[in-house]
Amino acid sequence: MTQAQDNLASFQARRLEALSKVDVDLSRVPDDLSGNVTDIPRRCLSSADIAITESSAQSLLSSLAQGTLTATEVTKAFLRRAVVAQKLVNCVHELLPERALARAKELDEYFAKHKKPVGPLHGLPISVKAHMGVKGCDTSSGFVAWVGRPSPDDAELLKILITAGAVEYVRTTEPQGLLMLETKSNVTGETLNPHNIALTPGGSSGGEAALQALYGSPLGVGTDMGGSIRSPAANCGLYGFKPTTHRIPLTGWTAYNIGVETIWGTAGPISPTFESIALLMKVILDAEPWRKSPSLHQVPWREQARCIDPKGEKKFRVGVMWDDGIVKPLPPVTRALQEVVTKLKSVPGVEIVEWKPYRHDEAMEILSGLYSPDGGKSFEALLAEGGEPSLLLADWVAKSGPSVKAHDLPALWNLLKQREAYKFDYLTEWNKLEPDMDVILCPAHANVAPVLSTSRYWGYTSIWNILDYPAIVFPVTRVNPRLDPKPSEYTPRNDDDALYQANYDPVIQASAPVSLQLVGKKMQDELVVQAMKEIKEAISLPFVNCLNG
Repeated sequence: MTQAQDNLASFQARRLEALSKVDVDLSRVPDDLSGNVTDIPRRCLSSADIAITESSAQSLLSSLAQGTLTATEVTKAFLRRAVVAQKLVNCVHELLPERALARAKELDEYFAKHKKPVGPLHGLPISVKAHMGVKGCDTSSGFVAWVGRPSPDDAELLKILITAGAVEYVRTTEPQGLLMLETKSNVTGETLNPHNIALTPGGSSGGEAALQALYGSPLGVGTDMGGSIRSPAANCGLYGFKPTTHRIPLTGWTAYNIGVETIWGTAGPISPTFESIALLMKVILDAEPWRKSPSLHQVPWREQARCIDPKGEKKFRVGVMWDDGIVKPLPPVTRALQEVVTKLKSVPGVEIVEWKPYRHDEAMEILSGLYSPDGGKSFEALLAEGGEPSLLLADWVAKSGPSVKAHDLPALWNLLKQREAYKFDYLTEWNKLEPDMDVILCPAHANVAPVLSTSRYWGYTSIWNILDYPAIVFPVTRVNPRLDPKPSEYTPRNDDDALYQANYDPVIQASAPVSLQLVGKKMQDELVVQAMKEIKEAISLPFVNCLNG
C-alpha cells in the first residue's frame, strides 16, 4: 500500500469515528433508499431537535441572543441532523464534534457571565466547504494525493466567522479537483440530491447544498469559479450568492490551481433562507478583511436603497435572457422564467426588457482555456501522485474537453487579452441600453438537477465568472411532468445541447426544484441582493415550497 493510500485509509477511519461519536438513532433510516429523502431526518430526531434544525438562521440567532436556546443545544441538534444527512446522501466530508462542542461551551459561558452574545453570529452553527482551511484538518481539495496534508491554521474567513460567534461543526464534500458541477471524488465518494437521490446536488459545493436541503445546516460557505455555489443551490432549491471577486478573503483556502489568475474564484453564502445571504456578507465585510488581505476591495457592505419604486415613477429595468444560444433551457426552466416575468410585468416600478446573449459562444471558448491553461498537466500529476483514476466530468474540464489545450506563454497572454476584450465589449453592449438596465434575469442552468454523471455544461453560470459579475440563484417552483413534457421534436444545436435534451426526463426529475438567477454589474453586489429581496416580496417567491414537501 502506498503512502497516499495509507493516508486515505486513515482519513476515512477518522471520518467514520467522528460520525460515530454523535448519539443519534439511525435505525429509522430505510436500508433501500430511493426518490425524495428530505422527510427521513424527522424520523430520527426528537421534536426539540426538529424545531431547532428547521428554524432559520435569523430565528436561531434571536433565540440565542435572548438566552432561550444555548449554543450547546443548537450545536448538538445540528450535529445529529448532519449525521442523518450523511447517512442519506453522503454530504459530510468531516464532522468536528469536539471542536464544535468546545466552542459552544465557550460561548455559553461567555453569555452566562456577560448576559450578551459574543457577536452577530453568536452560537450559530455554520457549515463550510472542505477546502476552507481548518487548523489540523486535511485539505485535500478532492485529491487522494493531498489527503493527510493538514492545514496549519484556520482560513482567514473562518477566523472572521468564529470571532463573530459562529460554531464551525462540519466540513462538506467536494468533487475531484473542485472541477465538476457534481460532487464525486475518490476521497469521499458521490454526494446525492436529497430531493431525488437519482439526481446530482450539483458542484463543486454540492455537499453544502445537500446538507442544507436536509436542514443539516442553517447557513454555509461555498466557493464559485464557474458556478460552484450557484449550481448546487439551484439543484437543491436554496439561495446561493456569488459575490464580485476580491470582496471575500480566500487566504487559507486550497485548490490545485491556486495562483492561476486566469479565472478568479470567490467564496460566498449558501442558505435555505434568503435573509441569511445579506447577513453573512455584512458580517464578513464589517470585519474589514482588507486590513489583512491586500488583494481585497476596501469596500464595506453598503446598505442599498430601494430598487423598485412602488409608485412606478422610476423604472427598475430587468433584462430577461431566455436562452444563451448554446444549450436551450429545458421546459421547466423556461416555464419558471415565463411565470416570473409575467408576474414582474404587473409590478409597479418594474420594466422588463429583452436581453440577448452577447457572444456567449466566444466566451465559452475563452473559458475552456482559462480553466485549465496547462492542458491538464498539473491535474494529471496529482492523480498520478495519489494513484487514483480521473473521474469523467473532472477530466472533461481539466484535459479532455474539446477546447482544452496546453498554452505556452504567448498563447496564454493572447487568451488573457481575449478575456479582457470580451469583458470590455460586454459592458459596452450593456451600456448601450438607455436608460440603463439594472439587472439580468436568466436561467441558472439549462436543466434542473440533472441525472447523475450528466452535468457537463455550465455556460449559464460561468459566463458571469469571466465577466466577474455578482449573481444570486433563487428557487421558483418544481418540475411538473404535466406542465413540463419532454419536447417531441427538437434538433440539437451541438453535442452539449443534445446531451441535455437526451437526459431530460420530467418523470424521473418530477418535483425537483427549479431555480433562476439574478445578475448585476461588477461591484453591484448589494444592488443584486436588494433587487432579489424586493422581487421575492413583490411576486411571493418561491411559487411553491422548494425545500421540503
